[in-house]
Amino acid sequence: MRLIQNMSTIAEFATPECPSNRTIKIAVIGGSGVGKTALVVRFLTRRFIGDYERNAGNLYSREVQVDGEQAAIQVQDTPGVDVTCNGLSLPDHVTCSIQWADAVVLVYSVTDRHSFDLIGQLHQLVARAGGANVPPVILLANKADLLHMRRVDAEQGPLLAAALGCSFYEVSASEDYSQVHGAFHRLCCHMAKQQPQASLSSHTTTGAAEKKGRSPLIPRPKSPNMQDLKRRFKQALSAKVRTVTSV
Repeated sequence: MRLIQNMSTIAEFATPECPSNRTIKIAVIGGSGVGKTALVVRFLTRRFIGDYERNAGNLYSREVQVDGEQAAIQVQDTPGVDVTCNGLSLPDHVTCSIQWADAVVLVYSVTDRHSFDLIGQLHQLVARAGGANVPPVILLANKADLLHMRRVDAEQGPLLAAALGCSFYEVSASEDYSQVHGAFHRLCCHMAKQQPQASLSSHTTTGAAEKKGRSPLIPRPKSPNMQDLKRRFKQALSAKVRTVTSV
C-alpha cells in the first residue's frame, strides 16, 4: 500500500504533482502474469515486490529527467490480455489505453510461451486502435533471470521484434533495475525527440490528442471531494468530543 501511495494516480485532469511542461504517456500491454506491474513499479520506484494483486488498470506518474529536462512520465498499467475461442479477450480499458498513449510497451514472459504467441495479435491491435497515428512500440521480454523455467528461446524475441519493426529488450524486473530503467528511458528519450516541447505541454496535450484522434486522458473515477471529506472528519471528531464530555 505504501508503494502505491508513493506514486500518483492520474484522474481526468493534470495534477499538481506533475507541473512539468512535458508529458510522455506510455501504455504497458501483455498477457496475464507476465510482470507488467512489476516492470512499471521497478521503473518508477526502483523497487521490486514479488507478489501483486490482479491489476485493474492503474495509471501512474512520476517526474524524471529526459535529456536533461524535466518530464512527467504517465504509465498506464493495463489488465492482462488472454485468448478465448472467440479470439482475444480484451478489456475496453486496453483499447482506450492504446488510443491515449504516445507509446506502447508490449510485454511477454520468457517462462510463458503463450504470452509470447500473443504478441503478434497485440501488435495488430495497436496498429488498428492507433489508426493513422500508430504509436511507437517496444517489445520487452521479462523474467530473464528464470533460466530453469525458460520456454521462449533467447533468439526468438529479437527475431519477432525485427519482424514487427520495433526495439527489443530482454530484462528481469526482479534482478536488474538498470535493464528495466534503460528500456523505458530510451523510449522516453525517443518520444521527447520525436515531439517538440510545445506539443507535450500539459496545456496543449488535450488539443494535440484531439488532432491525432486520440482521447486526451483515459476515463478515470473522479477524485473524492476533499472539502467534503474534511467536513465529515471534523463532524466525527466533534461527535467524539461530545460523547466524552457527556460521560
